[in-house]
Formats: sequence, structure tokens, C-alpha cells
Amino acid sequence: MIVITAPTGNIGRRLLPLLLASAPARGEELRVVVRDPARLPDAVRDRVDVVTGSHGDPAVVDRAFDGADAVFWLVPPDASLPPEDGFRGFTRPAARALADHRVGHVVGVSALGRGTPVADRAGLVTASLAMDDLIAGTGVAYRALANASFFENLLEDVDTIRETGVFTDVVDAGRRGPLVAVADIAAVAADLLLDRSWSGNDSVPLLGPEDLSPDDLALIMSERLGRPVRYERRPFEELFTTLCGYGLDKEFAQGVVDMKRAKDAGLDAGVARTPATASPTTFRQWCAQILEPAFASGGARRAG
Repeated sequence: MIVITAPTGNIGRRLLPLLLASAPARGEELRVVVRDPARLPDAVRDRVDVVTGSHGDPAVVDRAFDGADAVFWLVPPDASLPPEDGFRGFTRPAARALADHRVGHVVGVSALGRGTPVADRAGLVTASLAMDDLIAGTGVAYRALANASFFENLLEDVDTIRETGVFTDVVDAGRRGPLVAVADIAAVAADLLLDRSWSGNDSVPLLGPEDLSPDDLALIMSERLGRPVRYERRPFEELFTTLCGYGLDKEFAQGVVDMKRAKDAGLDAGVARTPATASPTTFRQWCAQILEPAFASGGARRAG
């Protein structure tokens, strides 16, 4: 039995079809934990066991992990809570249930940065790494998917790109760093969940095929979209004020700022790109598959 949390999220909705295509032939049953089962496609809902509720709820994870051999674990960021509460606090009931039900393997969504000089002051990433330690301490075999920033984060700017030709962030325009497509994350997660020959605790870095800077992204988007796109760097203080103005918890907003500041200081540069850490989808491919349709349709979708 494989349990999938957040099955309707940006990674989960790509992971589920991969598992559904392979799990039955291997004799694997699938179970999902979802707040609203109506958000599952009918074809999916009919082929999985559904546990309704939040996977931060002790009673829900107790039901969901009963009889489970493996779990895909993803914490949905909660902007109403400080990062420590949102990651470790949310995960504590699951950690107890993993131990109680003797679950063998867990694949979790995490971030790059462990071992770098700024990892202990990287906001949301620091909280995510602490979550990894909590899960690893339960005795399960654990693989933390240490992800670079997502290409999909740019979908938050698709409306402003369409209207003004501008996208924004707080990192230096020329700083190159790794970026990854969520489809590649889902593919690695599926492989790990289906082939559980691994043991112990480790991270699995996912770096994308090449390092890119905001200026590189602007050039490629200009080519793909057929219109000029440029990058504007925002001050860190402005980002904090904007996030608080949206009603986000102040500690969460500071966690976002600290994460961005750490990335600008080299948080994601601690792992070398090798055939094992690279992932296949290029930014040009992602633009053709995801960004261009979103740009043409007039609708942005948050990466999650």
C-alpha cells in the first residue's frame, strides 16, 4: 500500500497518474489523503482508497497509514503559521503514526541547502530541513527530495508578464542557480515509491539540467512568447511588506524573505550537478509545455 498526501497539488496530481500506470501491475494498492475528494478526477477516485481530511490531523494519518508500506509526504505551506509550526508542527502527528504503524519507506518533498553556511537561517528551507530530521528520526527509510526552486513559480507572474512584460523577484539578475520542473520531481518520487530496495536516510537532489539566472529566464521567455520579457529585482524589505499586506503571518513572511536571501547567498549551490542530480526538463521545454498555454489562456496557476 502506497499512501499519497496532497494528491491534488502541483506535484501530487502529476505523481498519481504515474503510480496508477504502474502500481496495479506490481500488486500495489494506492491510498490518498485529501481534504475534498471531489477535487480528484473521477477516473482516479474510482481506483484509489480515499481517506478524507487533513494529513496534519492525528486521526486522519492514523487511518491513512494503517497497513501502509510507503508514504509520499508533502506539507502544504500554511501562510497563516510560523514556518516551524507549518512544517515540523504539521508533521508531528504523521511522525507518530509512521512509527506506530511501522511504515517502511517515506519519500518527502524538501529543499536544497543542507550543509551550506546559510542553511540555518534560510526561513522556509530551514523549517523544511528540520521536518526531514523529524521524519528520519522515526526509524523509517527516508528519502528527502531536495528540490531546487520550481519553474512553476513563474506562473504566479504570468498575468504581469502578459500585461507589462515584466517578472519580479529579489535575487540578483545575474545569479545563476538550479531550477526544476515539478513533473521531474513527480517522476523521481514515483520511482522511489515503486522500487523500495533502498534503505536508510538520504537526500535526493533535483537540480534541473542547467543553472539559469533571472536574466537567462527573461531571454528564453522572450524567445518563446514572441515578446520582450525583462526581470526587475525587488528589495527584500518590499517583499516582506507586500506579503504582510496580503495577510500572511509575519513570521511566515519573514521565512519567505529569509529563504530568498539565503538563495541569493548561495543556498542552492552546495550540490554539484551530475547525471544522478540533474533532471531532464529544460526551461525551453517547460515554457512550451506549461508557460505558453498559460500565457495564451489568460490564466495563472499557483505552483503550490
